[in-house]
Amino acid sequence: MSVPLQRWLVVGVALTAAFVVLGLSVARQPLALDVGVANALHGVYAEPLGRVAQAGSDVLGPVLPYVLGAALLALALRRRAHLGLCVRLAVVLVLCRLTSLVFKPVFLRERPRDYPDLSYPSGHVVSVASTGFVLLLLCAWLWPRLVKRVAVAVVVATVLCAACRVVLGVHWVTDTIGAVLAVTGVGLLSACALRLLPPGDGRSLDE
Repeated sequence: MSVPLQRWLVVGVALTAAFVVLGLSVARQPLALDVGVANALHGVYAEPLGRVAQAGSDVLGPVLPYVLGAALLALALRRRAHLGLCVRLAVVLVLCRLTSLVFKPVFLRERPRDYPDLSYPSGHVVSVASTGFVLLLLCAWLWPRLVKRVAVAVVVATVLCAACRVVLGVHWVTDTIGAVLAVTGVGLLSACALRLLPPGDGRSLDE
């Protein structure tokens, strides 16, 4: 049974609002959670674990939305019947990814250590979460049997990305939480506006 569109809208608004409230709360002073984790991991970025985290951060980062964008383009060219779906998914992907680029200058949060750019929300986590969100939508429409497996992979990838950024000392924990809130909130709102939620009657478009 599909969730009514109104509920998706409410959830989207609530998550987006939570993202903004959290950002305002931590913009000037980090939470105790942030400080505790940052102190516990102080200097770890220069150790072997830090090198592992850097490798993970290189893979799970801003490159992923471009890879998915290219895949959507290839799918649209190969199967013209899916052109409209791919265009709408690409719009959601762009809007979700923009949450980091647009809101970092709004909150002006400093990084835990000296590092270029602002901190809230994490651009890397936004990239992974955006890619995962749109990938879930794509599977829901075309390959619904894969949704649960893809959802698990998306959660794991997002958590790993967040952990890597925190271990590297370039983001506070709440930067990563805010990234997930922003992507999920904006993703749900844009997907509702573009009639991507809920994805039909449970059958794939190929059936």
